[in-house]
Amino acid sequence: MKVSGVSVFTQEHIEIEINQGKISTIRLLPESDQTLPYVSPGFFDLQVNGYMGIDYSADSISDDQVKKMISNLAVSGITQHIPTIISSPEDKILKNLCSISHAINDCPEIEQAIPGIHIEGPFISLQDGPRGCHDSEFIRDPDFEEFLKWQEAAEGRIKMVTLAPEKTGAIEFIKKAVNSGVIIGLGHTGASPEKIREAISAGAQYATHLGNASFPSVPKVNNYIWEQLAADKLFAGIISDGFHLPGSAVKIMARAKGMDKLVLTSDVALLGGLQPGVYKWGEMPVEVFKDGHLGLSGTDHPVGAGYLLDWDIAHFIQFTGHRLMEAISLCTINPAKLMTMPPDYGKIEVGAPANLTLFYYHSGDSRLRIVRTLCGGKVVY
Repeated sequence: MKVSGVSVFTQEHIEIEINQGKISTIRLLPESDQTLPYVSPGFFDLQVNGYMGIDYSADSISDDQVKKMISNLAVSGITQHIPTIISSPEDKILKNLCSISHAINDCPEIEQAIPGIHIEGPFISLQDGPRGCHDSEFIRDPDFEEFLKWQEAAEGRIKMVTLAPEKTGAIEFIKKAVNSGVIIGLGHTGASPEKIREAISAGAQYATHLGNASFPSVPKVNNYIWEQLAADKLFAGIISDGFHLPGSAVKIMARAKGMDKLVLTSDVALLGGLQPGVYKWGEMPVEVFKDGHLGLSGTDHPVGAGYLLDWDIAHFIQFTGHRLMEAISLCTINPAKLMTMPPDYGKIEVGAPANLTLFYYHSGDSRLRIVRTLCGGKVVY
């Protein structure tokens, strides 16, 4: 198979030949064809809770639902994603981990698209604000023995756990989890700056959707957001959809954290992509607004995200003034680096996996226009 486009990184017109799921040849083309789309590494989303009515934290997950999720995400250029299970009873977490792992074992296409699993909670703050939309009934203190049960059910596929470092036993949990090869994300936390520093010293590597799931107001200088922005060792994930963070905050976070430590993630949820209206999500009435964002009905509180990375990339560019190639790096190269994927992952070079997204974009567009998505050399959209 061959695909042609304008490299999002070099602006060169190229033809990519694909063999056995990898890029085998890259050939320069004359720059006379002005209709070629951009070609980029496939987008990698570290936090997908659900989408279009499918939920990774539902009572049950089938192989067909996982396949449908991959297909739905491919429309936005996402070729790899990390299924995220939020705070739930232990038996439900174990059941869903088994289901996702079974789907990966049963289907090479699913295995190609899902390089790991993320557990967000239940070891998070119980306080309103930092808890976000997680059910308080299921919040509990970190328990490494419980984590080991999760990892057994997932057949070793849990790659990230998000927790609040102020929870009892959290620092010791971080040390043990990191030693086992798992990435610790700090999130849904109201921790002191001192506790954030302690968690980073213990091995935490990531700030999960920084700036969200926070108190409505925080101390003006001594707070957990500034501390995570200032931490050079910490990657930071942000949701740049324009609803979770204002454009000014996205701009400041990009400046403070630096483009090599920033990750764009959708945090998309069960109701994302559905028609406007009020739906029940557990016991919560959640509204899908006419503009596509999700919120607790009757409030201005976001409840998960309704948009995917094709939207978030374009809005990040609008908010920060960064170039397209720089924004693309935040959901290709950077998440691959954080997740310690092979060194050619998220790149366009010979030998790299043929996970590719072809799209059109013009300055000022509200989203990328995806025309083709390939995962492991196979067209998935």
